[in-house]
Amino acid sequence: MININNLQANIEETQILKGIDLEIKAGEVHAIMGPNGSGKSTLANVIAGRPEYSVTEGSVTFQDKELLDMEPEDRAREGVFLAFQYPTELPGVRAWQFLKAAADSIRVHNGEEEYSAREFDQKLKECVEQVAINPELVKRNINEGFSGGEKKRNEILQMTLLNPKLAILDETDSGLDIDALKIVADGVNNFRNKANAVLVVTHYQRLLNYIVPDKVHVLVDGKIVQSGGPELALELEAKGYDWVKGD
Repeated sequence: MININNLQANIEETQILKGIDLEIKAGEVHAIMGPNGSGKSTLANVIAGRPEYSVTEGSVTFQDKELLDMEPEDRAREGVFLAFQYPTELPGVRAWQFLKAAADSIRVHNGEEEYSAREFDQKLKECVEQVAINPELVKRNINEGFSGGEKKRNEILQMTLLNPKLAILDETDSGLDIDALKIVADGVNNFRNKANAVLVVTHYQRLLNYIVPDKVHVLVDGKIVQSGGPELALELEAKGYDWVKGD
């Protein structure tokens, strides 16, 4: 699904990623863990194409296409989705309008017709029920006045509706109570299948109690220093990060 080779990236003049190598196959869920400032969110944002970050070396191949050559909106149309750690409010933009525009853009890119109003209403209703979000929220401006948990559920609603090939969750579990955490995890588990892939960026093992990854990678100072199965997350929870830093 995606192959990252020697990825190096800066923000302004500071190097954050110092040579990331990572391969995620279709059907897999990978988790990236690591201490604050290790580069986890930078990796997610670089894959999605946020312009604040400059790639200085390396490649990111997504389904045999060089992702780094694409604009962010083209990456999204190709099937890359990023759920934000801090979802942004968009005053004046209704959530359902935003979702329909995004879904139609992807459909047209894939040579399909836009949704009719009736088709989209039915699809949106199904997704709203699936992720257990208040249906009134999709009538409001995006994230405006939403609680932290509602913002995160809205991200999962977007993922469910748009059905990307690669879903990246950037610390979507931060600030969630246990009920909201389970709903987010259920959304991801319902989404995952043999035709897509998921990259979960998280500080905490607790999310991985509900979303069991195929592989866990530990990012420290811009490099992956250790990889393993789900048991690695449990070891990090018990021991902290000092043992993988070599301190």
